[in-house]
Amino acid sequence: MTVTLALLLAQTASQLPTAPVVAEPTPAAQDGTEDDAASGRLGNAQQSGGDIVVTARRRSETVQQVPIAISVIGGQSLADTGAYNVNRLTQLQPSLQFYSTNPRNSAANIRGLGAPFGLTNDGIEQGVGIYVDQVYYSRIASATFDFTDTERIEILRGPQGTLYGKNTTAGAINITTRKPSFTPEARVELTAGNYDFVQAKASASGPLVDDKLAVRLSASVTRRDGTIDNVRTGVRANAQDNKSLRGQLYWHATDTLDLTLSADYNQQDPDCCAQYYVRVGATQRPVARQYEALAAAFGYHPPSRDAFDRVTDLDTPLRAQQELGGVSLVGELDLGAASLTSVSAWRKWDWKPSNDRDFIGLPITTVSANPSQQEQVSQELRVASNGRREVDYVAGLFYFHQTIDTQGLQVQGSAASRWLLNPPAGGCTPTSTANACNPAVLNGLTSRNTIGFSNTSAAAFGKLTWHVTDRLSLAPGLRVNYDKKKGDYLSLVTTGSGATLDCSAAAQGLSSVTRDRCGVLAPQRYQPDFDDWNVSGDVTLAYDLSADNHFYATYARSYKSGGINLSGLPLGGDNLPLLATATVKPETVNHYELGLKNQFLDRRATVNVAAFWTDIFDYQATVTNSQLSVLRGYLANAGHVRTRGVEIDSAFRPTSRLNVYGNAAYTDAKYQRFTDAPCPPELSGGTALPIVNGQIIGTPAAAGTPGNSLPFCNVSGQRIPGVSKWAFSYGAEYGVPTNFGGNEGNVYLGYDGSYRSNFSSNPSESIYTRVDGYSISNVRVGYREGSRLNIFGWVRNVFDQDYFELLATQSGNTGLVVGQPGDPRTYGVTFSASF
Repeated sequence: MTVTLALLLAQTASQLPTAPVVAEPTPAAQDGTEDDAASGRLGNAQQSGGDIVVTARRRSETVQQVPIAISVIGGQSLADTGAYNVNRLTQLQPSLQFYSTNPRNSAANIRGLGAPFGLTNDGIEQGVGIYVDQVYYSRIASATFDFTDTERIEILRGPQGTLYGKNTTAGAINITTRKPSFTPEARVELTAGNYDFVQAKASASGPLVDDKLAVRLSASVTRRDGTIDNVRTGVRANAQDNKSLRGQLYWHATDTLDLTLSADYNQQDPDCCAQYYVRVGATQRPVARQYEALAAAFGYHPPSRDAFDRVTDLDTPLRAQQELGGVSLVGELDLGAASLTSVSAWRKWDWKPSNDRDFIGLPITTVSANPSQQEQVSQELRVASNGRREVDYVAGLFYFHQTIDTQGLQVQGSAASRWLLNPPAGGCTPTSTANACNPAVLNGLTSRNTIGFSNTSAAAFGKLTWHVTDRLSLAPGLRVNYDKKKGDYLSLVTTGSGATLDCSAAAQGLSSVTRDRCGVLAPQRYQPDFDDWNVSGDVTLAYDLSADNHFYATYARSYKSGGINLSGLPLGGDNLPLLATATVKPETVNHYELGLKNQFLDRRATVNVAAFWTDIFDYQATVTNSQLSVLRGYLANAGHVRTRGVEIDSAFRPTSRLNVYGNAAYTDAKYQRFTDAPCPPELSGGTALPIVNGQIIGTPAAAGTPGNSLPFCNVSGQRIPGVSKWAFSYGAEYGVPTNFGGNEGNVYLGYDGSYRSNFSSNPSESIYTRVDGYSISNVRVGYREGSRLNIFGWVRNVFDQDYFELLATQSGNTGLVVGQPGDPRTYGVTFSASF
């Protein structure tokens, strides 16, 4: 880990005269208590009416005065609502979307932007930055840990590249954990529920040397039985098994220098993640090669055709094992008029998965796994002015380097030939010699993939705030960024006998067996390379209409770095990789936003409104590989995507006993121009029509009818996947003051609800993969004594709403649609105490 800068800070500090501290007190030096105003108990800290201090702009400010669309969720709110990971934040923040088929294949989007919906591709950047105690987490997968000892979470919407080390074109999730305290304290939280759910969290903090050295230790364990019954293996799938440790050492070295050394380790080893039968839709494949006919050929039936019976027969063991952790050193030096901050960090992520990628209980693909080891180092050096001056500023330098090594393995089973190859007209008989009728053609066909990736990024960034008058300010920002990505993809394919598969034109011409094998798994080797400079910036005009009413207008010109495809390339007619698809161009973003932040009725009511319009050119979209047995997404550039909408965050405290909140997001996200997109399942699978001189020759079959298929589709005007047009979160808590055993407390009843309208779950909209809208209701009732004691019973998904988190299609356009159901009704009891 790079520590040179932090050591330099210490050396410099010893040579400087002592200066008075101008900035906010260091959190570590405070007593660690959390009052109601800061807790954000009902989903937004703004609801309490207090001056909530955030660090969204890398300095301490009150949230209502920050001219950014931002929501703050406090640690108490996370506990009360059961939002103990990024996924569950979506029930509190409508503008946040999170989708995951397993930790690696996870995506966090804000306002519909961030990462392409679908399978993860390591060769691109994520548009939503995840920061934990100022350290950037390079992959969303490395942020799928349980929140432990969290003080608050800030969700910033819109481009943030002039404020944060790594460029973030869609927004940022800024997680701040509780800091070491010089006042001894301890916290414990215990939860038990159905499905054998058990969660335990504990932390302790105190001084090692009075007023100089303090320590904080925290730990968390989460376990839950699976919600899906696998009748084949007898193991319940989609379980949870998470453990985490975190330690922090705070050194108040001098009156002007503070150093915080942090280390964390997280381990997850659940039986996860199952996607299984939802429905079947007709494609343009020959009828004999669609799901119903293929399943009938094996006499196969899924254990249930109702996904909410929650049973499956997946025949490949499921595993989502990962280890993640790291070390960071944060140095903060007060120079009087400004503060200098150094953030040095090293992080690792080790991924050991096992998936069933044919999604059914037949041995088609018996092994599908891409174990991956990732490491990153980062160094940020930042200077920010202290206090309010005529001109405030933040400026920084950032360096980031990441390496990824992946060892992919895919093995075809005994059912692969019949399922994946074209059977004879009369079907397979005992005397048939067709390749589809010979299990040995594909049985044991194995692809071993060795994938390397190196990603280097460096940037200089800064933002000025000129206070033109006491009410009016103008804040321009600038970022200069350099990115370099290099990859190495090698896929070696061997037959069931162990022979290396040769897919040269000559080899395929000599043998139909070779042609069929190459059509299923073809060897590939390519070495993509990308590097680029870009300059981006923004400007914000802010005006204080009054002490409690604020207006802002922002324009941002942002870039998302280009990328390289690291999941294998699509194949041409000769079964060779199309090298032109090895890289994707950078995204260019034009963003416009207007906002109003209002508090009234003596700050008992807060209503914040933001309207935005964002145009993205060369949008990095995930498209589907047409290889028969490979569930693989690769990247392409859509010409133009537009997202626009309005967001409302509101909270009210009509009486001291009642808190109410309501948040809404309207998001209209569409492909404005995407003329060569992959076609949806109902328009795919048939014989591809030829292209002559840029023109498609011939007439495609009707949707869902066997025959000819278009080579690509124009989806301009369609919604981009994963985005609900309407999303809401809402709730209330009512408390009655009590005196129990001489201690003043509250008996309370709380409700939290959320709603999301339907969304597309396929890169191109399909009638088969539309996820219906759904609403979730959660309730809790309990007794609380400030931050000292809280015990409550809870029920989540009270009405046992059936809903899908996402849907997907089986590779090869068989028409099978699979899904991942959301959690059913759960209930339990939580006890927490602070000492």
